[in-house]
Amino acid sequence: MPVDAKPETLDVVVVGAGFSGLYLLHWLRKDGFAVHVIEAGDDVGGTWYWNRYPGARCDIMSLDYSMSFDPQLQQEWHWPERYSAQPDILVYARHIAERFDLRRDISFGVKVTAATFDEGSDRWTVEGDDGRRWNARHVIMATGCLSVPRIPDVPGLEDFRGDWYHTGDWPHEGVDFTGKKVAVIGTGSSGIQSIPVIAQQAAELTVFQRTPNFSVPAWNGPMDPAFEAEHKAHYDELREVTRWSAGGYLVEDNNDPARHLPREEIEAELERRWQQGGFSLLGAYGDIMTDLEINAIVVDFVHGKIREKVKDPAVAELLCPKDHPFGTKRLCVDTGYYETYNRDNVSLVDIRKAPIETITPTGIRTAQAEHDFDVIVFATGFDAMTGAILNVDFKGRQGASLREKWAHGPRSYLGLMVSGFPNLFTVTGPQSPSVLANVITAIEQHVEWICDCINHMRDRQLSHIEARKDAEDKWVDHVIALGDATLYPQANSWYMGANIPGKPRVFMPYVGGCGTYRKVCDQVAAENYRGFELAS
Repeated sequence: MPVDAKPETLDVVVVGAGFSGLYLLHWLRKDGFAVHVIEAGDDVGGTWYWNRYPGARCDIMSLDYSMSFDPQLQQEWHWPERYSAQPDILVYARHIAERFDLRRDISFGVKVTAATFDEGSDRWTVEGDDGRRWNARHVIMATGCLSVPRIPDVPGLEDFRGDWYHTGDWPHEGVDFTGKKVAVIGTGSSGIQSIPVIAQQAAELTVFQRTPNFSVPAWNGPMDPAFEAEHKAHYDELREVTRWSAGGYLVEDNNDPARHLPREEIEAELERRWQQGGFSLLGAYGDIMTDLEINAIVVDFVHGKIREKVKDPAVAELLCPKDHPFGTKRLCVDTGYYETYNRDNVSLVDIRKAPIETITPTGIRTAQAEHDFDVIVFATGFDAMTGAILNVDFKGRQGASLREKWAHGPRSYLGLMVSGFPNLFTVTGPQSPSVLANVITAIEQHVEWICDCINHMRDRQLSHIEARKDAEDKWVDHVIALGDATLYPQANSWYMGANIPGKPRVFMPYVGGCGTYRKVCDQVAAENYRGFELAS
């Protein structure tokens, strides 16, 4: 389509065809809106389309990590495992697209590059990298929080004669590591998931670790038919519980403090929850994330588990996180991660002590040694929360740039809208619960709120909605104050933008919990969208 061709006129443009984009399309189309989804990938699935690395799976139990908007769908769908693997989640996303005939309103293989707001018409013009343009009243960014892979700026990568990959942009045909000498750089969630699987196939695996991360066992296994049947029999009640819970998933949360309990009692409860697996450990006591002394007991407990699992004491010590409190970086959920370091073909390199200096044609050179590899895997994470949004050149009122507005950190009202950028919504954006919650629960809440808002505007013949600056400032201050009352800012995490050189160090998620956040958003809407300016 020529650049100067007339843009397609719509009510809503949605960017991204993951679960949020699919749900938005289904809801808005059902309500009679002209809506189109633009997706960079060649199919639906979002993060589960791109993240195909070995061992990729969800860290929320399958029966929670699924859409609740269609009762028949949730009753009929069967998850084969307690924690679903990436291929199963991708099949599920494709099934949703087919079941609700969504693909006919999605443009695949198109990256949105720019969007400009016209104050005369209260409409956005959206541009794709293929020259196509769309004109819409509303733009909704459904691009996900972890969708822009971060490849470190390491000298020499272009000279490497082997193959290299990033876990967040994995080849769809897969990778065969048989007989290969493999390096994995990074021990965040994708590294912790992929390392045990790669180790089973590679001739040699060397893990390059700068910062060890806390990981808890998933105790994953086949879905128990009796458990599944019981869960589905009470799905409506259980879903309602998760919607108003802190994390948006079913977990045994205890809000009582541990401060005055005997250490032996605390450790016994931690052991019980360790045996449950998953994020249960985080919910053991209400002060784990606010009281450093209580958190230190959890740290000691997990360190003890690592030392039990890893036979070499020196390796075990390297794997014990000691520079941040428990849970202040994204807690990982693993299957056999620590035990992998007992394998004869696996070694660990501490790049905090001996940093990587360069990629060589045959491998990696650190400050202490040179290593030869056939394959390098970058498990180095993402430009989280803001990366995908800022990849689009947004121009709002008077040509204001969103990149410039967010130069010192993201600013939004409720994590939903940005002052100066009318009719632009973000799903699970910065300053919402997003990454601190079951993202499916967060997605459904955001999508439903946004769709209700757009319907509200149509019913009243309103042309724009915009966050007021005073409301935005107050919300940002509130989010930062909540974060500062916890231990989260004590870690150099991607929650803080610390994994991206030059990115502002600002704590981005809302820590008040899904249920509290839902209540705030509902109250805002009930009070005629308090904090927003609406006009015809």
